[in-house]
Amino acid sequence: MSPLRVVLYVILMIVSVIVTGLVLMQEGKQQGLGAISGAAETYWGKNKGRSMEGKLVKWTAILVIVMIVLSAVLNITRF
Repeated sequence: MSPLRVVLYVILMIVSVIVTGLVLMQEGKQQGLGAISGAAETYWGKNKGRSMEGKLVKWTAILVIVMIVLSAVLNITRF
């Protein structure tokens, strides 16, 4: 096994653990049910992208893409 392959596997494992932590830190989507009664029109509802929750969602998406790309690269080079 080449050293580059080992490094990519280690990075994949680290990214996987971080994604798991980020997903567990996010709020459940059921808390957004206040939109039915109009309660979602708060400061945090309008500025969700700038809040901590918005940042968690953004970083989760970025790291999931990195994880998929790493998995594909490691699988393609196997053959």
